[in-house]
Amino acid sequence: MKGVEVKSPKKFKITVNQHYCKGCNNCVEFCPKNVLELNIMLKAYPVREDDCIGCLRCEYYCPDYAITVTPLTEDARNKEEVNQ
Repeated sequence: MKGVEVKSPKKFKITVNQHYCKGCNNCVEFCPKNVLELNIMLKAYPVREDDCIGCLRCEYYCPDYAITVTPLTEDARNKEEVNQ
């Protein structure tokens, strides 16, 4: 019998302004849940947004204010699930 994976609803929306991001890697290094990575263009992007705990370390350590972490309301969570 296979186990059933229950996915918890996403609680935070992570937005990275690609024009401001200079690829310093601070957000990647300081994230305790490894939510962010640098892409081939050396720009940060969320790869495991569902794992975000909302600690805001990525925002705090970003020298260029390129990252915004926004708590999702119940309605926004439902819209995110529908769009996936």
